[in-house]
Amino acid sequence: MADQSFPLGDAPQLAAHLAPTLAMLRAVAAEGHLTRAAESLGIPQPTVSRALAKLGEQLGTPVTARQGRGIHLTRAGALLAEAAEEAMQQLEAGCRAVVEELDPDRGQVTFGFQHTMGSTLVPPLLRDFRAEHPHVRFSLVQGPRDAMLARTWAGEIDFCLIAPLPEGDPRWASTTIREEPLVAVLHARHRLAKRRTLRLADLAADDFIAMRPGYGLRQIFMGLAAAAGFEPRLAFESEEVDTVRGLVAAGLGVAVLPPADTAPAPDTVEIPLNPPAHRTIGLAWPANRPQPPAVRTFRTFAVSRA
Repeated sequence: MADQSFPLGDAPQLAAHLAPTLAMLRAVAAEGHLTRAAESLGIPQPTVSRALAKLGEQLGTPVTARQGRGIHLTRAGALLAEAAEEAMQQLEAGCRAVVEELDPDRGQVTFGFQHTMGSTLVPPLLRDFRAEHPHVRFSLVQGPRDAMLARTWAGEIDFCLIAPLPEGDPRWASTTIREEPLVAVLHARHRLAKRRTLRLADLAADDFIAMRPGYGLRQIFMGLAAAAGFEPRLAFESEEVDTVRGLVAAGLGVAVLPPADTAPAPDTVEIPLNPPAHRTIGLAWPANRPQPPAVRTFRTFAVSRA
């Protein structure tokens, strides 16, 4: 028994049935011959013939007609083939993207990291990886620690380079990349500027300049202050480490930061803390979420360079 025809005007049903035969209509339009069309698709000719005949039965009008030894599309078939051409081009582009995504040497990695890591840690890591995998593409995202974790969890980012790591949270997998020391940053004329080391509690009476909530350094600093037995008095909060250093240089407070890349900012000194303090920098990603090959390859590379 032939399939019933589609209800008049039921375009969604027609589109759903047409989807598997898009390539067939397109091939017939291009070849003008059923056997050659089937060969171009790598499927048996009877399969193509039956599929197009069934489509004609459901439409209530044929989509192909004989023309000598060849075949041509009817007006209804030509209209569908025109739509099939555009749809197949978009589908093929998507398939190419998927093939590249599944190739560890040609996929794309969306990599998130905190601002403080963008000048020293990230560039050499990307340079060395691209030397071995030149066709992998990167999309780089910078932001506060908590925002990087949220966007990674939402699937917008493959994994992020952050500190501190979400250790103890079963939703996350993570691996340490490096340990970075933290120092007290004081104005050059601060009363303790000549010290070789100092306890964080020695600064309990000072105004502090800190990163805003949501930033990794803010979380670490507040933890260090709590361990030292005081609640810091925050005079300023910032989103940029360079701004924090500038405010210290202006004599507006003290800060706890990683050491400057080259030398302390003008009019500031950096003094190691006693006991020593550090931040643990590493990669974090959702624990039970599969990752494409290129992402796994880059993650393995980053860990090997730790």
